[in-house]
Amino acid sequence: MKDLLHPLCLIISGAGFLVLLRDLARDRRDRALVALALSFLASALSYAVSITSVWVRIDSAIGVTNVVVPIAQSLVVLVLALQSTVLAYWSKEPAQARRRGMKLLITAAVVIACMWVLFALLTPATQRPTDFAMYYAHDPFYQAYVLLYFGTYTAAETYLARACWTYARTAATKSITIGLRVVSIGAIITLGYSGVRIAGIVGAWADFDVRALNDFAWACGDIGATLTQVGYFLPVIAALLGALFTFTHEHYAYARLGKLWHPLVCMDPGIVLEQPRRQRDYLLARQSVHYELLRRRAEIRDGQVALRPYLSPDARAESEARRSRERRFLRRLSGPQLAAAVTADQLRHAMVLRAHGKPVAEPAEYADASLRLDTVQAEQKHLLRVAAAFSPAPSETPTDSPTASTSTGVRT
Repeated sequence: MKDLLHPLCLIISGAGFLVLLRDLARDRRDRALVALALSFLASALSYAVSITSVWVRIDSAIGVTNVVVPIAQSLVVLVLALQSTVLAYWSKEPAQARRRGMKLLITAAVVIACMWVLFALLTPATQRPTDFAMYYAHDPFYQAYVLLYFGTYTAAETYLARACWTYARTAATKSITIGLRVVSIGAIITLGYSGVRIAGIVGAWADFDVRALNDFAWACGDIGATLTQVGYFLPVIAALLGALFTFTHEHYAYARLGKLWHPLVCMDPGIVLEQPRRQRDYLLARQSVHYELLRRRAEIRDGQVALRPYLSPDARAESEARRSRERRFLRRLSGPQLAAAVTADQLRHAMVLRAHGKPVAEPAEYADASLRLDTVQAEQKHLLRVAAAFSPAPSETPTDSPTASTSTGVRT
């Protein structure tokens, strides 16, 4: 069971460390991120050295039988201290979190030192990579070692389970809430591991055997520990996915708005504050176009202002009558969708009038003037609709009062 679960857990914790390492290279001042990355590294190492084939090689290289036991378990104690430190930084003020983290690491160092002293007092002559805990359960020094290690382990996991469930109620984001609850569930599952190991010591005193539960103990330890890692990693993954979505959506919106922006710039180059680079250059450099997208939205609105003297009332009336008969997804256009489509037609017709120097005596209002676009997201969503409905005008001279048409846009 151990050699089946440990490699899988090693892959998960190792992958988590590599992902966090990239973020850590960008910002080493984030102490919570540092502690989280180190906890994944320590966890990955504890799994790696505990795999039977690695265990045997390390014992042979160092020349001490079963030396992997205190190595792996020292790493686990360090993981527990680092995970609790992360929780402190997520739930307390920075100064309090630093003090808590220092106390946790000092406590972990003391426990690890005591574990090594007790291990040095053992005489483990037989290599036991799969059932070390059961084989040496009758050794008094090992009994003290187990009570120290698994007592610390149980106390730490109980604290994590209780604290994470409590802090999840007041977490700032949903991803942290879910992550903390997963950590709590994982910590509870790991208690099955420590419970079996402590029961082995009690069994040595009370003359009962729990060897049959050895695989169950490994399963509880690995599954529970993996769940705690996943729980801590969830907010990081959510942030990465959120950043990826924002990056992708902004580039998508920037490209789609270009369909409307380019004709407006050709009509009036003065609306452009600063000529942007090609979008491909931003993509190749993996750069955001947040500012460029903001400028593009503003410049489209400036283009609308420049075209106001050319908004024909008849063109708007014809477009409203025609567009209201159109169907999209088996439903007729109405509300914001209809306003966007009519606005696109107005822009198309006004561009042609401007190109031929034919302002309108009494300009109409834009169809989207009555829409309530009080957020950036609402305005961008609307402009994307306008861009989707917009089509370039033909190079023929328009009339001020277009006739009804069944084609897209206003026939000029």
